Amino acid sequence: MLNLYADALASLKSGGVILYPSDTIWGLGCDARMDASIEKLFDIKNRPENKGLILLISKIEQLSEYVEQVPEIAWDLAEFAEDPLTIIYPKGKNVSKYMLGPDGSIAIRLLKDEFCKGLVYRYQRGIVSTSANISGTPSPTDFASISESIKSKVDYILKPENSDKKGGIKSSKIIKLGLGGEYTMIRS
Repeated sequence: MLNLYADALASLKSGGVILYPSDTIWGLGCDARMDASIEKLFDIKNRPENKGLILLISKIEQLSEYVEQVPEIAWDLAEFAEDPLTIIYPKGKNVSKYMLGPDGSIAIRLLKDEFCKGLVYRYQRGIVSTSANISGTPSPTDFASISESIKSKVDYILKPENSDKKGGIKSSKIIKLGLGGEYTMIRS
């Protein structure tokens, strides 16, 4: 399976943008620390820079690497969520400025899907996740529904053999946490 990921990993390390099946829908991704990579991703999507991005991680221990202070409830929410759950934390760190909200917050999802988790685990750091569509158009539910414009502009397409079965039909749930355990459901 490592050979399947090798070219995608090389592309990420060199600042490229990849197209890949995330744990939810088909996504665009890049290194979350590289401003130039994220700017390229925004250009591919024709998306304004002020719209939020999600950071995907493969191990719960990585939360401390990207979040200043993890609210106590977050550990259980992230680890035990049955469906893909993106949690917005109060203060992010160690990422590009484009990964942070205007208030310094950061959106992170702990992966459960083995294929996508394998990619992020082998990269050894979190990667960006955003839907593989032109801004304002519907998110792709399968590889065939991704526009040729997107496919032609990415640096690498990570398409597993059974790609018709990879990628889901809906986005993750999103919850925003405060340091005191207060929360707001953003998308259910």
